[in-house]
Amino acid sequence: MADKTQDINIMPDEYSDIRPYDDHQFHDKIAELVREPRFEHAVRYIMPDVDYPEFVNGLLQVESQMDFQEKVMGPFLELLVARTTDGLTLSGEENLVTGTSYTFITNHRDIVLDASFLNLCFIRRHMPITQVAIGNNLLIYDWITDLVKLNRSFIVKRDVGVRQALDAARQLSGYIHQTIRDRHESVWIAQREGRAKDSNDRTQDALVKMLSLAGGEDATENLCEINILPVAISYEYDPNDYLKVREFLMRRRDPEFKKSQRDDLFSMETGLLGRKGRVHFHLGRCINSEIQQCEGSRAEIVRSACEIIDRNIHCGYRIFPCNYIAYDEVHNTDEYRAAYTDAEVEAFNKYVETQLSKVDVPDLTPEEREFMRHTMLSMYANPLKNQRTALDCKNI
Repeated sequence: MADKTQDINIMPDEYSDIRPYDDHQFHDKIAELVREPRFEHAVRYIMPDVDYPEFVNGLLQVESQMDFQEKVMGPFLELLVARTTDGLTLSGEENLVTGTSYTFITNHRDIVLDASFLNLCFIRRHMPITQVAIGNNLLIYDWITDLVKLNRSFIVKRDVGVRQALDAARQLSGYIHQTIRDRHESVWIAQREGRAKDSNDRTQDALVKMLSLAGGEDATENLCEINILPVAISYEYDPNDYLKVREFLMRRRDPEFKKSQRDDLFSMETGLLGRKGRVHFHLGRCINSEIQQCEGSRAEIVRSACEIIDRNIHCGYRIFPCNYIAYDEVHNTDEYRAAYTDAEVEAFNKYVETQLSKVDVPDLTPEEREFMRHTMLSMYANPLKNQRTALDCKNI
């Protein structure tokens, strides 16, 4: 895959508020960032042994986006992989065509790491990395906005009114199309706004509808122009599983329950620093040939495209012993008994109980405890359940 990166300033002014910073802005923006006390606090929190003055000096030597990726983000992510995972792997590289740029659409497991780990896999293989879509709901401080735009991220506007929503969608769609068509760079975007709390990954119609807006009247042609390539993310363990269980429980108690901004920040920290076990990314095939067979109205084409994306993601999951164990327990079967050992069952049950003990909700009833356990087991069973269905559909 040849890197055809051009000057980002070829982008029209209409994208200036959402696009990443260009190389001409880089040094000044980094100089502002390192003077931010909260940025220093975040760095020291994630890397407690860091020599911060030396770290700042290194940052100030960075002059471009690619320098930032190779000299800053790459080593940082390698450190994170070593400390929080049992290995990060990638498969499906043979499905990428040299010189082609893609829209990588993945299931959504971690707010920060989904795209970061994918790009680390590319950095390891000396392949071009992607630009990254990030919702502005996460940009609660100006320094966070600066950091993500230094890190090749473009902004998805999620706090706009009904009247502005279509304009924002058209702007975002236009930006993605121009990035792929004219700049020859790939982009990453999650299949839905927010993570699937129960790991039952489904692509939102609104996402594919947005992607189909730029171009002509033919939604099929518009979608094919951006070369959608589904990517399956598989985490052996989700550090946030107990926080998701807690949210399910709180909504069971109060349907109007909403997480706070502090909850979101803690979830981001937990996802970054918590243990994940093995992490695997599988690159599927570009789905242009499947989209070209979609027929009907724009809404029908969008729905069909979502189903194609889902099926490809589900087929690409890597299934771990914990998924087989959870599936058998949830469905009261021993169908996959040969896929795991007694020791693995014991270890997984201990893990589940340890995670559930972290749920800080007072006055739990026995019924609620059972609800939490079933909810967590379902999270780990659903990838296998969805893969079974997807493989059955492909075999029809």
